[in-house]
Amino acid sequence: MNFTPKGVLGAVAAVSIGATTLLGVGTGTAAAAGRAHCDRAERPVWSGDPSRNVTGHGCSVPSGERRWYRVEVDDLVQPEHTTEYLNGPVDRTETLHDRTIRCMGYTTDGDTLNWFGCTPH
Repeated sequence: MNFTPKGVLGAVAAVSIGATTLLGVGTGTAAAAGRAHCDRAERPVWSGDPSRNVTGHGCSVPSGERRWYRVEVDDLVQPEHTTEYLNGPVDRTETLHDRTIRCMGYTTDGDTLNWFGCTPH
């Protein structure tokens, strides 16, 4: 059997595409059970980048422990801060409707869920 760099590269690409496809299907079905819903949530924006932390109100707590959670938010309020301080001045506030965000986990504080490790988009 003759192994050429082009042939080996093609075989590696085929195997990696197949593995990615299989992992993608498994992730999709696992993520469906890790969904949560919040009526309202706030996510501050610092220098154009959204925070990785989101504070949710009126949330359903997801069942079971997952690596990632999909959080469906009715109203996502994003105050855009002009400084790096939470209590600093706010340039403007944008409210987004019917958004889905992905977060790594959450903590609870009474009726509030504090989501952390959220993706920026």
